[in-house]
Amino acid sequence: MNMFTKILIAVLIIIAVPLIMALFIQKEYAIKREIVIDKPSIEVFNYIKYLKNQDQYNKWVQMDPNMKKDFRGTDGTVGFVYAWDGNDKAGKGEQEIKKITEGKRIDLELRFKKPMESTASSYMATETVSPTQTRVKWQMAGNSRYPMNLMHLFMDKLLGTDLQTSLGMLKDNLENKQLSKNAN
Repeated sequence: MNMFTKILIAVLIIIAVPLIMALFIQKEYAIKREIVIDKPSIEVFNYIKYLKNQDQYNKWVQMDPNMKKDFRGTDGTVGFVYAWDGNDKAGKGEQEIKKITEGKRIDLELRFKKPMESTASSYMATETVSPTQTRVKWQMAGNSRYPMNLMHLFMDKLLGTDLQTSLGMLKDNLENKQLSKNAN
């Protein structure tokens, strides 16, 4: 075998192995993180149900301080849309409140436009730990087509780390700062 053939075989293997691996990786993903906040459940819920408040704790929103934002509807109610158009890190997309279980959970649909088009679901839920403590759970879930599902091997670490960072900022904001109930 000459050198060109060996290089060609090596390149084909480098391309083929990940594509074959992707055949066996689930197309669905769900990433969930949680944190306990030293505030009553209703106070925490009444803060997170307003999407504009994510400007104060959402890592992705904070990736671009010059991000263009557009809002449609009434924040904190079903149907409210928070749209963004940011730099390469923040991308472009929108999130819509799909369902609110008052005092307990807010369900969102995320529609990403850039860097790639996709749709995901997300929720934030509050659970009373004690009269002065609340567990907040934040989950994102979606589907990726083959071969993009190969990214799921890294998704929990990457996306999970960002969720945990955002939850940490939420905790810090609610416990240590005087914030209005919504950012309207």
